[in-house]
Amino acid sequence: MGEIVAGMGGVDILVNNAGVCVHAPALEVTEADWAEVVDTNVSGVWHCCQAFGKHMAGRGGGTIVNIGSISGLIVNRPQWQPAYNASKAAVHQLTKSLAAEWAPLGIRVNALAPGYVRTEMAPVDRPEFRQRWIDDVPMRRYATPEEIAPSLIYLASDASAFMTGSVLVIDGGYTTV
Repeated sequence: MGEIVAGMGGVDILVNNAGVCVHAPALEVTEADWAEVVDTNVSGVWHCCQAFGKHMAGRGGGTIVNIGSISGLIVNRPQWQPAYNASKAAVHQLTKSLAAEWAPLGIRVNALAPGYVRTEMAPVDRPEFRQRWIDDVPMRRYATPEEIAPSLIYLASDASAFMTGSVLVIDGGYTTV
């Protein structure tokens, strides 16, 4: 953090985009699997929030956007991933906790919870996932990273100046059904 602050002259916006996933049924998830997911997805977000939160508090404020997931709101099927789901739910709750505590310091903390997005981590094109990941979505498709980016920019910008502690869901309507 010190190198980043020194190089940039200060930080006003932090985006925590941490995510690893172990795709396995709960009875097959090892202790090491669980630890890797929780250490990256929760502890990594926590450490960055705490470090940059201190910096932002000293500057009079800032904005933090944590990348959660609809996996923190739903159970992914048929590709089981209990550690990932639990970790993203934790990110959502951490976001709300920090938002409540840090609002008086001028620090806004929100989360973005994308639905199924075509990335290396989400093989949305595979036929065995189509029923749950495409057909169950009211918009009947997955998102692209380019469709998620404007929502991130909104959360990081002054356009959302009166918004803190929110989890913004961008999922093509998946969580409405």
